[in-house]
Amino acid sequence: MLTNKEPLIQIDRTDRRILALIQEDASLTNQQLAEKVGLSPSPCLRRVRALEESGILVRTVAVLDHKKLGLSLTVIILIGMDRHTPERFAAFEEQVADYPEVLECYLVTGHDADYMLKVVVPDMDQYHHFLLNRITRIQGVSGVHSSFVLKRVIDSTALPLGYLS
Repeated sequence: MLTNKEPLIQIDRTDRRILALIQEDASLTNQQLAEKVGLSPSPCLRRVRALEESGILVRTVAVLDHKKLGLSLTVIILIGMDRHTPERFAAFEEQVADYPEVLECYLVTGHDADYMLKVVVPDMDQYHHFLLNRITRIQGVSGVHSSFVLKRVIDSTALPLGYLS
């Protein structure tokens, strides 16, 4: 049971529009953003800074094309652990956080796995090396199931802001 639930931060329609535009194109200048939301630059910048200070706007990033960079293989890995202890989980999480191939790591339920990782590597040989020399060497890993992505059907970083009131 999660007990440390953070209270929701209230944002208005303009804030939602700012967030949607930044998610779509983080390279927009403050001037461009202000024009698109119908504000002058100063109030727009104040709103962006308030969204940053509140922790809603965590960071802005560039999205790169995996294949054009030679990172053609995306793998979803389900990992089972031998013991379900906070120490075992913390050690695993600390270890995978150091692997640049790991784009996402989730502690999950509902599968015969404890963790789900999204990994990007150049090819099957590199994945084989990653699996045998990194993942299976982490203490406590008792099972690994790999699924290889054939096609990216939806590949978005944008959160669905339509649910916010």
